[in-house]
Amino acid sequence: MSKVRIAHIAGPTATIQNTPPLVTSNKAREKQGLPPRLNPDGSQPAFDPLRPQRLAAPAHIYVEQFSAHPLESDAANLYAAPDGYLGEDGVFHRERQNASDKPVYEIELRPEDGLYPLPYMAFQADGAPWEQECAVPGAPKEQARQTFFPDGSRLFEEIDRLSVGGDGMANSISSMATVSFYRAAPSGGAAPEQRGKDFFAYQPRHLGAQTPRPALATITNEIQRIADSGAQDGLIWTQGSPQVEETSYWFNLLIDTTLPICCNAAQRTHGQMSNDGPKNIADSTRFIASRAWADAGGRNKCGTVVIQEQQIFAARDVAKGDARPGGYIVTGGSGGILGHVGHFGVVSLTYLPAYKHTYLSEVNINRLPAVTHAVRKADNGAIESFEVAVKDAKNGLLADAIPVVSIVKDGAYSTLDYGDDPALETDLHASIAHKLGLNRLTGFVIEGLTPYGHSASTAREKVMLQAVYSGLPVCRVGRGGQGFADPHPYQIAASNLTATKARLLLMACLMKFGSLPPAKDPKNPTADELTEIRAAIATYQAVFLSH
Repeated sequence: MSKVRIAHIAGPTATIQNTPPLVTSNKAREKQGLPPRLNPDGSQPAFDPLRPQRLAAPAHIYVEQFSAHPLESDAANLYAAPDGYLGEDGVFHRERQNASDKPVYEIELRPEDGLYPLPYMAFQADGAPWEQECAVPGAPKEQARQTFFPDGSRLFEEIDRLSVGGDGMANSISSMATVSFYRAAPSGGAAPEQRGKDFFAYQPRHLGAQTPRPALATITNEIQRIADSGAQDGLIWTQGSPQVEETSYWFNLLIDTTLPICCNAAQRTHGQMSNDGPKNIADSTRFIASRAWADAGGRNKCGTVVIQEQQIFAARDVAKGDARPGGYIVTGGSGGILGHVGHFGVVSLTYLPAYKHTYLSEVNINRLPAVTHAVRKADNGAIESFEVAVKDAKNGLLADAIPVVSIVKDGAYSTLDYGDDPALETDLHASIAHKLGLNRLTGFVIEGLTPYGHSASTAREKVMLQAVYSGLPVCRVGRGGQGFADPHPYQIAASNLTATKARLLLMACLMKFGSLPPAKDPKNPTADELTEIRAAIATYQAVFLSH
């Protein structure tokens, strides 16, 4: 049986590709005559942390028999004889020389074997031990090390080499798949790449950088290019645990492919105690290899999925609820969990998404126009429509085409004073004016009351209607992401989407349909203008009801 071909794409701020800081071991400190790093209570640590590293030359070692498990020796009669015996003088003999000789296995460790967990022996250039990512706390980037991997190759190697499956075996990924490694706004990078432009890491914290809006075009184009290559049977995307819920849904909407796309994250860094990332990636590999995702025609029937803690989540309905393994939840009051990967590796599907996705999506990249229209305030104060390029000559998404959509969330008692005067809501007026001055596609999401999506403020609701009459689409969701938003003639009801997911769908719709037709006077639209606006809203609404 041939192995499945998988593309791994390294995304931004990915804890799953992050590692704890490399701290100089006490073995190294002792070698240099330095005091040890002590426990918080001042006592001597029992052990050094072991970090995966490569041997520079073969090493001949002896391993004590029955030391892999405290009860191995209880079944000694089931074991073959050891390779030999090590005397108290350290000399190896094939036969026991004295009763005190230790039975041992003789092993030659070779560089080509792969990584070995070993004490970390490095020091800083001035001879000081490493205590964290930086040379000193708060150091500038020139004195900081990176903890994130630049792509997935080292991560996958460590999972294959050092993670032991339930069957006692390694190679949990390479036994099923051949993997090609790609980078799309990755978490780590080497010179001349720049932090915050070419790669995006949240550690060291004071140097952290998050992905800006234009990076979404870069990511989309790279994922589509890989999916179109014909060289892969499936894709695995890794990203930071708070953001993967958004990017996975964006892929669900924008990527035109019949291949499976699995998204993974981790709540704990790679190599940390009880880190969850390796199992998530291995489960995605198994999901793709199983072809449980394929319909009778071999097309993906699940859409983009997020696989965490053996659960297979639909991208549309997953959210991070807490920063711990098992912290992902289903939103929208729907099923959301399509199936699971069992402890013995069996992939089971129990539900399939009813909403359009990937190659069926009405807003995927191949169904977007090359040019659409946006609105802006002209020099004379009037609101005018103008053309916006969405894609380049090679069908790639343009960075400037990614819309600017804000989420407005208000609680009760938001109106500033009695009388519901919209003129007092200056923050919303400023946001509308800002959007009309950007020369971009723009819009709003209102997170209102549950489950209807109504604003908690009549005055602020009036301002949001002025935004609509200015050509800026506004969609509404209920608080908490469990209820369905009610339909409205001039606002888009975002079904049971969360505000963050509704924002992404509105962004995709803006690129597809463009801005709404603006009224000549947004404070007093005519009957004909309202009719035209309602028709445009209905076009948006149809997509929100099916995606």
